[in-house]
Amino acid sequence: MGGSGLWVSRTALGTMTWGKDTQEDDAADQLTAFVDAGGTLVDTADIYTGGQSERILGRLVNNVVRRDDVIIATKAGHTPERYRPCDLSRRHLLSALDASLRRLRTDHVDLWQLHVHDPDTPPEETLAAVDAAVASGRVRYVGVGGLSAWTFAKYAAWQRAGGGRAPVVAAGAEYSLLNREAEADLLPAAGDLGASLIAWSPLGRGVLSAKYRNGVPADSRAALPHMASYVEPYLGERSRRVVESVCTAAEGLGVSPLAVALSWARDREGVAAATVGPRTTAQLEDVLATEGVELPHEIREALDDASSAPAR
Repeated sequence: MGGSGLWVSRTALGTMTWGKDTQEDDAADQLTAFVDAGGTLVDTADIYTGGQSERILGRLVNNVVRRDDVIIATKAGHTPERYRPCDLSRRHLLSALDASLRRLRTDHVDLWQLHVHDPDTPPEETLAAVDAAVASGRVRYVGVGGLSAWTFAKYAAWQRAGGGRAPVVAAGAEYSLLNREAEADLLPAAGDLGASLIAWSPLGRGVLSAKYRNGVPADSRAALPHMASYVEPYLGERSRRVVESVCTAAEGLGVSPLAVALSWARDREGVAAATVGPRTTAQLEDVLATEGVELPHEIREALDDASSAPAR
C-alpha cells in the first residue's frame, strides 16, 4: 500500500450492502470464503447501512475469522443526518473513530480513511486529528477517499512535510473501464506522493460483468428501486460498446467478462487493491475465481483504446 510496509490483498471485500441487501448469514459466508481464498482487505464505512455494516463485521471478526487475518478499512467524514453534510473537524473525527471501534468490536482500525473533503474545516485541524488517532494506537495507517487530485495532494504533501506525521498511503476512487477519470490527475498525484489507489466499482457498477447486455435482470441492482439510479449512468451507448469489447476479449481468452474487467483495473500500475461489493456469496465466488487471470499486453491495449474518452 503506497510507500508503507502494509501489504493487502489485491482484491478487497466491500461491505456497503451488508445489513440491507446482504444479511448477516450471507455476510458470514462471504467473509469466510474471502479469507479462505487469501483475501485480507475488508472495506467498510461508518455510514454504510447506518452503521450496520460495521456492526456485522464486528460480530463476524473473531467468530467466523480471526482478527489478525483481516485488514479492516473504515471511513469517516460523511454526516448526512446532521446539520452539515460532512464534518472533518477534530471533534467529529475522533468521536466517529471511537464509535466505529465500538461497532467493529476492535481496539484499532488498520486503515482509516477520510471519506470526503470538508471545505469548512482547515486541513491542518483534520490532519492533526488523524495524527492524534495514529499516535493513540487506534489507527495504524491513513488514507483518503472521494477527494479531488488537488485536495489529495494538499493533504498528502502536508503530511510528508512534517516529521512524525502519519503519511497518506491510500486514495480511494471509482476506477474501471467505464470510468477512467482517476488516470488524469489522481493516479499520478498518488504515485508521486507515495500512495496507492484503492479502486472501487472496478466492474463499472456491475455493468462490465455483461449482466445488462440484453436488458435489466430482475435480480440485478438496476432493478432495485434504491440502486437503479446508481447503475443507470453506465447503461448508455458508450458503455454498451465497451462491454462488447470486454466480451470479445473474454471469449478469446476463455474467461468471463467479469474476469477481464476486474483484471484490467486490479493490475493497473498504481492500484493496490480493487474493491468488489458482491451481494451474494455466489457473486463473490465468481470474483475469487478470477485471481489467476492476467490479461496479455495486446488485450490491455485494445481495451484501453475501446474505453478511452472521446477527444474534446
